[in-house]
Amino acid sequence: MLTRIVFTTVLLAGAVGAQPTPQQQQQANERREYIRANYTKGEFQIPMRDGVKLFTAVYEPKDRSQPYPVVLTRTPYTVAPYGVDSYRDALGPSEKFFREGFIFAYQDVRGKGKSEGTFANVRPIVPNRRGPKDIDESTDTYDTIDWLVKHIPNNSGRVGMAGISYPGFYAAMGAIDSHPALKATSPQAPVLDWFVGDDFRHNGVLFLAHAFTFFSGFGRPKALEYTVQGPRLDMGTPDGYDFHLRTGPLANYDEKYFRGQIEFWKEILENDSYGEFWKSRSMGQYLKNVKPAMMTVGGWFDAEDVYGPFGVYRNAEKQSPGAANMLVVGPWVHGGWAGSDGDRLHHVRFGSKTALFYRDNIEFPFFLHHLKGKGDGDKLPEAYMFLTGRNEWHKLDAWPPKNARTKTLFFAAGGKLGEASPPEGSGEFDEYVSDPAKPVPFFSTPTQGMTYDYMVEDQRFASSRTDVLTYQSDVLERDVTVAGPLKATLYVSTTGTDSDFVVKLIDVYPASFPNNEGAQPIYPMGGYQQLVRGEPFRGKFRNSFEKPEPFTPGKVEKIEFTLPDVYHSFRPGHRIMVHVQSSWFPLTDRNPQKFLRIHEAKATDFQKATQRVYRGGAAASALNVLTVE
Repeated sequence: MLTRIVFTTVLLAGAVGAQPTPQQQQQANERREYIRANYTKGEFQIPMRDGVKLFTAVYEPKDRSQPYPVVLTRTPYTVAPYGVDSYRDALGPSEKFFREGFIFAYQDVRGKGKSEGTFANVRPIVPNRRGPKDIDESTDTYDTIDWLVKHIPNNSGRVGMAGISYPGFYAAMGAIDSHPALKATSPQAPVLDWFVGDDFRHNGVLFLAHAFTFFSGFGRPKALEYTVQGPRLDMGTPDGYDFHLRTGPLANYDEKYFRGQIEFWKEILENDSYGEFWKSRSMGQYLKNVKPAMMTVGGWFDAEDVYGPFGVYRNAEKQSPGAANMLVVGPWVHGGWAGSDGDRLHHVRFGSKTALFYRDNIEFPFFLHHLKGKGDGDKLPEAYMFLTGRNEWHKLDAWPPKNARTKTLFFAAGGKLGEASPPEGSGEFDEYVSDPAKPVPFFSTPTQGMTYDYMVEDQRFASSRTDVLTYQSDVLERDVTVAGPLKATLYVSTTGTDSDFVVKLIDVYPASFPNNEGAQPIYPMGGYQQLVRGEPFRGKFRNSFEKPEPFTPGKVEKIEFTLPDVYHSFRPGHRIMVHVQSSWFPLTDRNPQKFLRIHEAKATDFQKATQRVYRGGAAASALNVLTVE
């Protein structure tokens, strides 16, 4: 998650290590001068109900001919630059906002930047509040909005919220017990649940490369007052696979690198099952009686928070059925809709500037309508979804589409994948040896951390491994469009007492598929195996996330879990492929394949295991998908 994302020409520089070009820097300077000429900046310490004051920078239009609504962003990444004479180079979600004219407020959350108080990661909601000491991000948002509409001159009494990643979490929290002035909020790539599917754990599996990289900077105590924590740890090598493998068991990370300084690292390791620590931080249960219009935004290829947007949308639909609740998902990485063109990712092309379309035709009209009563934002659909494969925007009245039907893709002999149910009573299986000393890599070339490109990476490197099971359909004669969450049903046995199982859905391009025009260097796209969705599951949680259970070696067990949504057309001439494997390193931590608390494992606890995946009779492993005609 959780790269520091704001709208600038260097939006994703912190995420991918890019530096602004001279042209981009010049454009940023020009925007800053426009803002300086048209806005007045003020800085305030806004008191919360418990007396803690939160630092807030406010940019007000110099024009006083009309009142303006407020657009609020709350962030743990600081609202720098500080000082009333220091201006940002952009305001609001996109350039159209500060050209149109709004009051923009940026706030350091508790314990960050210049705000008082103590910071808490995804601070839990306090249910049944009894007094001013019962605070959370919902109450802080309420108190902030109340102060802004009462103290900032020339405001219209209407407020909107927007934020990406961690700020997206705060934008969603603002909709809980919301202030009456909050008319619209847009949680973008919001965190929903850090154990089940967002950021740091997926179905109990630790996303090692991401957690290590992020908390090595963000989790450290501030070196200087009012600064972002950091810098991140220098790994000393471009090869993260080698770095993490040499580091060894999880217990070594604190001893070698963090030295007790990063409290949340210890918390995410020690809370290795779904107890109160994680449950209290799962926001979805509180999305009741949502009053403001809410537009949740996500990316199909968001390596951090592909799970969160769907969870926020579904929980609001279920618990606030009368709310104006909208979902937008495009072919983007984490925050990619905010500052990129959105026309490509890695070797995959999307046929148009999808992010620019979103900013101009979806996001800006949404806020313009709900905050200013202008434009045609009232004509936006329930779900505005980009269909990958066909590279088309679709306006839908529900997500998943109401006409979606379940299709079961069974694993069959000879690596086949199809709709035909395997013969009853066959008891057949495929097997592989999973070796924690030689885990399956998640990317084909060396990378330090969780590169965004892995979400569409060519899987040919994995298909050739003996510890990856590959199932593939016949060549498709017509489009197969998958729309919605996926469900993996695996019947497995292991010679160990615990194991992970990773399931991947892959689009296999025809051998004749043309290379990308103008690409340098040229990458062979014929036979490309594009990852569409992949997700791990820690086997000991097969019956309960709260109460892990060991496997009995050799006993056939059922594992069933949900993979995040997709909206993808497998085109004629393509094939559908599914992978099953037991490691995905260093994206995910290594399972010793021995039932224990993995962060307490020693090097001697890691062992090889023979994994069997059954594909016959009552033990017919399969991937269930929702398809639309």
